[in-house]
Amino acid sequence: MWSEVTLPLWLVIVAGLLAALAFLDRLLIPSVRWALRRRANKAISELNTRLRLQIKPFKLTKRQVLMDRLIYDPEVLHAVDEYAREHKVPREVLMEKVKRYAGEIVPSFSAYAYFRIGTRLAKRLSEMLYRVRIGFRNEEAFSRVDPDSSVVFVINHRSNMDYVLVTYVAAQSSALSYAVGEWAQIWGLRNLIRSMGAYFIRRDSRDALYRKVLSRYVHMATASGVVQAIFPEGGLSRDGKLRPPKFGLLSYMVAAFDPKGPKDVVFVPVGVNYDRVLEDRMLTSAANTEPGKKPVFGFNLVTFLRHFFRHVRMAFRGEWYRYGYTCVSFGEPFSLKQYVAQQKIDFRDMPEKERFAEVEKLGSQLMEAVGKVVPALPVSLVATALLEAHPAPLSLFEIKSRVSRIIETLEASKAYVHIPRSDRDYAIEVGLRMLRLRHIVSENDGIYAANPADLHILRYYSNAIAHLLPGRANAAETSGIVEAPSSSGARAMRAIPAE
Repeated sequence: MWSEVTLPLWLVIVAGLLAALAFLDRLLIPSVRWALRRRANKAISELNTRLRLQIKPFKLTKRQVLMDRLIYDPEVLHAVDEYAREHKVPREVLMEKVKRYAGEIVPSFSAYAYFRIGTRLAKRLSEMLYRVRIGFRNEEAFSRVDPDSSVVFVINHRSNMDYVLVTYVAAQSSALSYAVGEWAQIWGLRNLIRSMGAYFIRRDSRDALYRKVLSRYVHMATASGVVQAIFPEGGLSRDGKLRPPKFGLLSYMVAAFDPKGPKDVVFVPVGVNYDRVLEDRMLTSAANTEPGKKPVFGFNLVTFLRHFFRHVRMAFRGEWYRYGYTCVSFGEPFSLKQYVAQQKIDFRDMPEKERFAEVEKLGSQLMEAVGKVVPALPVSLVATALLEAHPAPLSLFEIKSRVSRIIETLEASKAYVHIPRSDRDYAIEVGLRMLRLRHIVSENDGIYAANPADLHILRYYSNAIAHLLPGRANAAETSGIVEAPSSSGARAMRAIPAE
């Protein structure tokens, strides 16, 4: 019994390692996890006392639990059975597809990643590139929103910076959950975005099973009160105008809405505008692509790096400035309960075709509300004035006179006009300087004229507020503009020194 046993050294080392791993797995790691989880829950509880819209338990549920709930959702299982019967596909194969879809869609929210990393990066990046301003914000209307409601921010989409900017601006209110497209499925970026609470969607998927899984996740998140942010346009505006909305996500949110249930869904219109959209040349180039041809964005890594390091060099020499102003405005909260009561409808009882028509009507109304709160910024004001006069050049006095009339028209319609320093002359100076530094507008002896090769860029910024000026003729059409996108690609620029 007490005889010696001789073992090889390598076997002793392996056995020791396995014993250490078992000790960690069974004793130490669960204790550490419990302690960390307890600290995290305490931190989230303290955080919720400061947030206007609290982080809901659904958002903090383990990702695997959410995936299981989604995979074995009764409607998803029913869709699997129907799909298997119609397409003669084994049910086990379809369940594997459902598991893959669920793994792709469901996020893994981390409050630490969102508030300690994401919002701080969003703040630094936003303030590094722009002068960030808040336009309309009806605090009284926001205070009337039930904290238990499912709040959805409905935002116009002008730049990929929208995600960063709105995250920064809304950081004091809540943690937003975005629907992001395939562009975010990049190794390294994917996990960070998922930890920020975003969920991935395939925008052009025609797979009925995928759409069912996605719709059930959106319904689960909405019913659980998760604060969400959506871009109904479904993509960036290529000509500066508001795009016709797409209604997929909106339909998923309202299809199972119970008007007599305890929770309301409240939509908050959000309008975003920029003095300088980072992707403006690529977007306008795509807008001018011939019908039937795939847009060529012309991204060149060497060109990008050359311009990037040029701006870094300018920053070290004190010659680099921010890209003017960006502004975010919040519209009046829109209650879905009140809407269905006024319209005397119930989305649950409608045939699919009739329900889609009602969703389209609701979506159009929401986009109209978003359009009303899009801020008018200096570049858009100056661009509109120059296009109205084109091809005639304008003196500074004439530009000021035209911009003043535009501002008066906008203010009469209760649109938000951002006037830096409350000084109209300074606002016009800011807009002109930005356009001149980018060579979109030239100045000769105090006379300003649009560069013919960049009229499409000028029109892009004018279109940002065109819907706020319905009484004015289309400046581009009445002035005989023919769009001619520049072949020079993304030019380097020296951004405007703003307020």
